[in-house]
Amino acid sequence: MAEPSRDRRLPTARRVAAAAVTVALAAGATACGPKDTAAGDGAGAAPAKGGTLTVLNSKPQTDFDPARLYTSGGGKVPTLVFRTLTTRNRENGAAGAKAVPDLATDTGRPSENATVWTYTLKDGLKFEDGSPITSADVKYGIERSFAAELSGGAPYLRDWLVGGESYQGPYKDKSKDGLKSIETPDEKTLVFHLKKPEGEFPLLATQTQFAPVPRAKDTGTKYEEHPVSSGPYKVVKNTGDGEHLVLERNPHWSAKTDSERHAYPDTIDVKSGLDSAVVNQRLATGAGPDAAAVTTDTNLGPAELAQISGDEGLGKRVGTGHFGYTNYLAFNPKVKPFDNPKVRQAVAYAVNRQSVVNAAGGSALAEPATTFLPNGKSFGHTPYDPFPAGRTGNPAKAKELLKEAGYGNGLNITLTHSTAKNFETSPDIATAVQEALKKAGITVRLQGLEDNDYKEKVHSVDDEPGLFIGGWGADWPSGGPFLAPIFDGRQIVRDAFNFNHAQLDDPAVNHEIDEINKLTDLGAAATRWGALDKKIGAQALSVPLFHPVYKRLYGKDVKNIVISDWDGVLDISQVAVK
Repeated sequence: MAEPSRDRRLPTARRVAAAAVTVALAAGATACGPKDTAAGDGAGAAPAKGGTLTVLNSKPQTDFDPARLYTSGGGKVPTLVFRTLTTRNRENGAAGAKAVPDLATDTGRPSENATVWTYTLKDGLKFEDGSPITSADVKYGIERSFAAELSGGAPYLRDWLVGGESYQGPYKDKSKDGLKSIETPDEKTLVFHLKKPEGEFPLLATQTQFAPVPRAKDTGTKYEEHPVSSGPYKVVKNTGDGEHLVLERNPHWSAKTDSERHAYPDTIDVKSGLDSAVVNQRLATGAGPDAAAVTTDTNLGPAELAQISGDEGLGKRVGTGHFGYTNYLAFNPKVKPFDNPKVRQAVAYAVNRQSVVNAAGGSALAEPATTFLPNGKSFGHTPYDPFPAGRTGNPAKAKELLKEAGYGNGLNITLTHSTAKNFETSPDIATAVQEALKKAGITVRLQGLEDNDYKEKVHSVDDEPGLFIGGWGADWPSGGPFLAPIFDGRQIVRDAFNFNHAQLDDPAVNHEIDEINKLTDLGAAATRWGALDKKIGAQALSVPLFHPVYKRLYGKDVKNIVISDWDGVLDISQVAVK
């Protein structure tokens, strides 16, 4: 799931949910039914207002505070309560992978070098109590995300805003001006001053830290219990730290100011912390309120898809989503023998991607990858394969490279992975890699670690192994949050979580990242990201394995299914149940 940069835990909002394989579903056809592309109207009839939408999720909706959430304009629960300066375009597929105005009148007006961004708020914006939303509220919402008590959100603003690295939030900083790099010359205008050019600021402005918070209603760490809504729904119940969340209509939200959220249901009933098998069983059965239910975090597994295959009705209720995520083998070239490029190339040629895809659940749940950037125009994806070995690998070519590297009699290496059963680092994936490399004369010892120990080890500069299974997801659909945290030498972190596994600090790569960040034409930027991906890929610092695919059930009474390539999740702001 999306790992951000720097010093925080892996963001749960971006992690690929583990596949559940035990639920008993009706037997029968293929999961690739008419709704397999994720577009469509669900149950068929035109969507209408009214009713209750039930959300069944595996992970609790904890920390329901815009400062602490790690979301980016996707179709999940927080977007129903928290509006931001920009949001994602609420359309299916690739059309949904772009930012559009939300609270603001446009996606931002940059200075010539993209270091200053100006936003104007729309007319008629109101909180749930009827009070007007002002630029000061947006600024305050951002400022409180810097408070240590409210940590957990995305780290970008601390790195991007002038003075952000030393600002401690409004609870410690009692000055009148607060964070001076955010100016509010009037009640509708915000001006952001950045340390360096950032052409993707409109994409960052989709993050929940850009949601307005009225200073007078801020209750600090208790704000999550009743945050003040700027969206179409307000929180009326939050128990068990997000295990049960009930949302009802915000009477002061106006569709005239919000063209992106439809807000069809009267009530949203979110039940979280459920076992994955239970979620899928309830969605499949569709009894009572579950007929009008969806999930935003629970995948179908291969066994479940096989059981669905003979039931045409269930097959039509499987939505397919693609989130920008890549699973890969990560090399640390500072550890022998991976300091030798020919050894890294040999591993790349030896990998059998078909067996890895099978280990990840099959072609319905994983697509083979040869590029670090995920598929998708917004990422700048440029098809290439620097070490072409086909789907099943080329052990002969791998042996040839090993001989050139001085390992003609074979090689013994260690592959580190997590013992957690998930898409990213599954033991099954590690075993598939082990078996493929054996055919090339590479004997692989598997080092399986409990998940927390695995994370500590692979993200430590001092303790990082020479070869491990990794995964990365973008915080918004662009090559920037994909390549920069992994390959920008200035983002190597020596005293906390480090994500630059190769510890690459190439001045040319760093410079190109800076040059691309100056571009406000995101199409032109995407082309440059793709070219940079290809350049880095030729160095064999990683071996892309596959891009995961989401397969998720939704209830039989659910209509207006929208799943975009922003996060691959069913957008509950579009769903109707009547």
